[in-house]
Amino acid sequence: MSANVQQPAPAFKGQAVIDGAFKEIKLEDYHGKYLVLFFYPLDFT
Repeated sequence: MSANVQQPAPAFKGQAVIDGAFKEIKLEDYHGKYLVLFFYPLDFT
């Protein structure tokens, strides 16, 4: 998947760390809110 500047992000779900615990999140959980997507694969990749 590549970045599409000025286009809506595709629907996705993934794992996030929220308040120190892993949680599954979906893009639709943030509908109508500002959202910054930051992808960090692994150290030394």
